[in-house]
Amino acid sequence: MYTFESRIRYSETDSEGKLTMASLINYFQDCSTFQSEDLGLGLTYLKEMHMVWVLSSWQIVVEQYPTMGERVTIGTLPYTLKGFLGYRNFFLKDEKGRYLAKANSLWSLLDTRTNKPTAIPDVMMEGYRLEERLEMEYTSRRIAVLSEGVLKEPVVVKQHHLDTNHHVNNQQFIDIAMDYLPEGFSVGQVRAEYKRQAFLGDVLMPRVAQTEDCVWVTLENEEKSPYVVAEFKQPKAGD
Repeated sequence: MYTFESRIRYSETDSEGKLTMASLINYFQDCSTFQSEDLGLGLTYLKEMHMVWVLSSWQIVVEQYPTMGERVTIGTLPYTLKGFLGYRNFFLKDEKGRYLAKANSLWSLLDTRTNKPTAIPDVMMEGYRLEERLEMEYTSRRIAVLSEGVLKEPVVVKQHHLDTNHHVNNQQFIDIAMDYLPEGFSVGQVRAEYKRQAFLGDVLMPRVAQTEDCVWVTLENEEKSPYVVAEFKQPKAGD
């Protein structure tokens, strides 16, 4: 298990002074990136080996959003490495060690020269120490949208949406999708299924469907082929 300590910054909070989903995802991404860098398997290694990890799916469950100034622990653990796929948990804890959020994720290792999956090398198999996965209610990575939804105004991919891989970062996709949540909608769980990469200048066509406690946002291209399908659920009654 790999962890680091932090304190919730004002710049990471929303209008209510609580940690935003975007900031939570960034914490999780940073945690796995720090682990890889400390193991010598980070950005420099991946670039030299012509490889990149691409996120295939998220499931993030939030019990409580910490507020500005709170001290927190962010952690991650890989629990399965097989073929070109890596499964990884994340968590956020408060000062007393209570879980504030847990996440499950699936990653694919690609060869940047072919943009096709490549087998995880032995050095990674040896470097990432596998552990027992976290206890949480795991869901399918496949997301079924209940209706076709309503098409919204297109979004053009800008420079600030991109990461070091020169495509839209997974957190940016979620941030764009959350703009279509109803006012006052509280997010207790996020699921995202990433289907294709988006690059500078690409046009994202948002399609929104919803029920009383769930909103689906599909960001697709002009041919209706999805880049990502995101599902947002409100906390369960009593949470």
